[in-house]
Amino acid sequence: MNIRTAPAPTGFRAVARDWLAENFPASLTGRHEDWVIHQPLYPEGDDWAAWKAAMADKGWAVPTWPAEYGGGGLSEAEAKILKEEMDAIGAFSPIGGMSQNMFGPTLLEFGTEEQKRRHLPPVVRGDIRWCQGYSEPGAGSDLAGLKTRAEDMGDHFLVNGQKIWTSGSVHAHWCFCLVRTDTTKKHEGISFLLIDMSTPGIEVRPLLLMSGNSTFGEVFFTDVKVPKENLVGGLTEGWTIAKRLMQFERSGIGARKQTHGELRPVDVVAKDYIGTDAEGRIADYDLRSRITRHRMWERAHRLTVERVAEESKAGPSAATSVLKNAGSIMLQTRGELLLEIMGMQGLGWEGEGYGETELETLRVTLQNKAHSIYGGTYEIQNNIIAKRILGMQDHQ
Repeated sequence: MNIRTAPAPTGFRAVARDWLAENFPASLTGRHEDWVIHQPLYPEGDDWAAWKAAMADKGWAVPTWPAEYGGGGLSEAEAKILKEEMDAIGAFSPIGGMSQNMFGPTLLEFGTEEQKRRHLPPVVRGDIRWCQGYSEPGAGSDLAGLKTRAEDMGDHFLVNGQKIWTSGSVHAHWCFCLVRTDTTKKHEGISFLLIDMSTPGIEVRPLLLMSGNSTFGEVFFTDVKVPKENLVGGLTEGWTIAKRLMQFERSGIGARKQTHGELRPVDVVAKDYIGTDAEGRIADYDLRSRITRHRMWERAHRLTVERVAEESKAGPSAATSVLKNAGSIMLQTRGELLLEIMGMQGLGWEGEGYGETELETLRVTLQNKAHSIYGGTYEIQNNIIAKRILGMQDHQ
């Protein structure tokens, strides 16, 4: 990605502050949770539509992307100031998801000029939703074992196969998909294709998760014709591109905060449900000590995210695997603590007697169980950390 690193010009903070004051609807203050719950769709309402349109026109949903592709064209210093000003008034980007966080940065690095000019502006505006065609029934942790085939038919590829756990596929317009174009090699036989989900021969079947949501789907390809110009990178260069995209994905997962359900700090929630002792501390000593360890983990993780972000300016880093594993543990531990604190109130699925936040917290906790699986399992990340960061090698 070609991101400017120059310092922010004098006065940019005032420019950002004035623009936000003029364009951010006060009714949306602090309502980022509403947007997260609706993903990959967008909430309805005039204020939501106006805010989305304003951010799209400005390009500030992806502030450091080049202006020629619809981005904000800001330097990193300017983008940081913009984020600070948005946080200060409870504003947030109303455009986001894997299209902006995973697909876009990857296409900026590997796409042709024609591909970037065609696909990035709709992503910037939030007009097009993408899904990720990676995992297959027989290719999960061993992703390079995928079998979905793209046969060269001269002027197009003919795709046949199946993907599973395809995030957002039910609502997606396009899919960035790993396909096998060479059956004689494993990693070196994979290519990266962009597939229009409206193409004849594609069937999507939603998968219902234990959280009650259906954010994943199975995708079946039967004689699907894909134009040759939809190949990203060279033929059989898909594994290199896939690894880079997964770094963006893991970085996003690792830096993710809980964005719906019970959002207050765990210790604050515990004082409400458990009560306090004579000194104002959480009454349960054992719970208090475990919450303390968790809050220390949260703080250390937040500092690590900031450090890795600085280091990544020099290029891709395997540290995203550290963030992914640490972030998964943090979210899962938080959920278990919240359910323990809430007691019976944290076990409700529906019906009277439970608050909306309590019901949502249970579903979030169940959803977060998948954090240590998707984006590459906990064990796969440990292998990457061992080899690429600690310098450990396999011994036969």
